[in-house]
Amino acid sequence: MTPRVQLLTHSYWPERTAPQRRWERLVASLRQDGWAVDVVVPAANKHHTPGQHRGRGRFSLAAAEGPAGERLHRTPYVLLRNSRAGRFASDLASGVLMVPRALAAPRPDLVVATVPALPTICAGWVVSRCRRIPLVVDMRDAWPELAREAEVRAGPLGRLMEAAVIAVQRRAELVVTVTEGFAQRLRERGVSPVETISNGVALDQVPLLEHRRRAPGELRMAYLGNHGESQALERLILAVASIPRTGGLDVRLRMVGSGTQKDQLREIAASAGALASGAVEFCEPVHGDEVWEHYRWADTALVSLRTDWASFAWTVPSKTFELMGLGKHITAAVTGEAAWVLGHAENVTHLSGDTAQIAETLAALAADPTSTPVDPRGRSWVAEYADLPELGKRYAALLADLRDRAQR
Repeated sequence: MTPRVQLLTHSYWPERTAPQRRWERLVASLRQDGWAVDVVVPAANKHHTPGQHRGRGRFSLAAAEGPAGERLHRTPYVLLRNSRAGRFASDLASGVLMVPRALAAPRPDLVVATVPALPTICAGWVVSRCRRIPLVVDMRDAWPELAREAEVRAGPLGRLMEAAVIAVQRRAELVVTVTEGFAQRLRERGVSPVETISNGVALDQVPLLEHRRRAPGELRMAYLGNHGESQALERLILAVASIPRTGGLDVRLRMVGSGTQKDQLREIAASAGALASGAVEFCEPVHGDEVWEHYRWADTALVSLRTDWASFAWTVPSKTFELMGLGKHITAAVTGEAAWVLGHAENVTHLSGDTAQIAETLAALAADPTSTPVDPRGRSWVAEYADLPELGKRYAALLADLRDRAQR
């Protein structure tokens, strides 16, 4: 009998997001391993979906076929304000709608529910208990620690959700994390069993980029990703703005993406004179080959997380593996496990200290045209430890073992 798994997630094909990239490839590996897969997901968010594919992500009562032959069961997407509270309300509505949609789909052997949309794992718990089948909780982020450090003020409902997430983690038949640091944190909290399947990248879709020749004093930096509170991007903007554009220095920062802090970051750049001078520019999100064009423009690619939140010591941005795969020089403002991963690439500059110290480091990079080389060693490490198709095989083996134990 064909094994069947049901995935509950807040983002999936044809969207282009970090959770989508992870799970689209993991689902492909499960399909190759002989699993039937049903994905329960909201209708595609137009802000995260390439224009030519938006029609494929619309809500429909009929199941649709995904790129690997999986079946997609969509719920309506409730689009609210692009704010912390608005996203939480949207996720809560989606979580409620997922339950009847999942229960109407064919009965699976296992249910997998994945964050960062916290209500999703609560929906997964309800479905697993109604079906009386094992639940796998896939934790991409360090929740609920991250919510506490962000000082989320969601009132009684938010506190109830935090308690529910902890309860579901403890009651799930398996919890999967993307970092070993957070896995250990969960074990200390009484969660068991916990396994680690890291984030990664499909290297067959990531080109190895060439070095861009540049003059002394010139430095182009590209940041592609979320413009949110967790990234602390204001320190990079202020550092670039403070570098004097004299003596041949020409340091430029290109910000590509969207997020709740983008308007505020644009205001910070404008107040510092960085927009008028051209030192900082903001671009809309891009998809496909346009991503690589921005990185080809750049001398170094940025990855950034707040360093004053303890939970980020065991958080590795999924973007990290993509940047290592490109071979481009990386400028990193990260700590903990993310810094350890980047240590396997030989062309990384780590930023630390206040705005003045970051500006000094960037000016030094600009002064030396040889300071931002392309190096393939980071790509080689990703091929061995963080290639998504291989990670998918490991995930399939975990699910098969859990299914066998449940049937016994």
